[in-house]
Amino acid sequence: MSAVFSGYGLGLRREHYQDFLETDVPVDFVEVISENFMVEGGQPRDILRRVRERHPVVLHGVSMSIGSADGLNPDYLRRLRSLVDEIEPLFVSDHLSWSRIGGFNSHDLLPVPYTQEALDRVCANISMAQDALGRTMLFENPSSYLSFPDAAMTEWEFIAEMSRRTGCELLLDVNNVYVSASNHGFDALAFLDAIPAERVRQIHLAGHSQGPDLLIDTHDSPVCPDVWQLYARAISLLGPVATMIERDDDIPPLADLLEELSIARNLGLIEARRRAGAVA
Repeated sequence: MSAVFSGYGLGLRREHYQDFLETDVPVDFVEVISENFMVEGGQPRDILRRVRERHPVVLHGVSMSIGSADGLNPDYLRRLRSLVDEIEPLFVSDHLSWSRIGGFNSHDLLPVPYTQEALDRVCANISMAQDALGRTMLFENPSSYLSFPDAAMTEWEFIAEMSRRTGCELLLDVNNVYVSASNHGFDALAFLDAIPAERVRQIHLAGHSQGPDLLIDTHDSPVCPDVWQLYARAISLLGPVATMIERDDDIPPLADLLEELSIARNLGLIEARRRAGAVA
């Protein structure tokens, strides 16, 4: 089981490399997209090594394809293991999704049907990944835009059983819970109440956009008030847990993201005072 870490961080993006290399950025950790640094040598890997000297790093993958019926790519796991061994990250995470079949890669996070067959495949793939990396991984609940009529369980039931069977831990994306709940009409609070709180090691926060019919997880805007409210509920259930803000498009100055991150810090302080008062 991963060590408990309750700091506040940001995603490291190219626009802010120099800030992180040349100034003392007030964050407790940074998260990077694993695939951007999985080529040994070169400037990206050198930048990550230098940032790692200043801040703990989380490796967050987008193409492990843990739901793939074809199993996992051994070369991908080998390259990821090399990065893990060099950087010694706080956490290594990916998504409960799939993107690859045969020689085709969709470069998107495609949904997993919540069936027993899919659960068996996901668990087998997680066990393979954790064995290859020599460590426990975190898996993130995805945003969802369609549902499968033959689903045998809810998303939160699937996630809980996946974690129980494999020992994996969880990355709770609060924005994704909000987006999926809106798109499919389920109760976001029921999701939070049902997931195994003791397995959650990290939280993601992000912005989303309104599409013609659905909410879209776009990571191109600030966290909205409703998601902040859901985050406050999440930490009331989970206690202290690492929290970060993702921004992948329309990226603002670093100062704007730090100001937004301070909202999460303040909510964390309010929750800590509430717990302290309850204990007293």
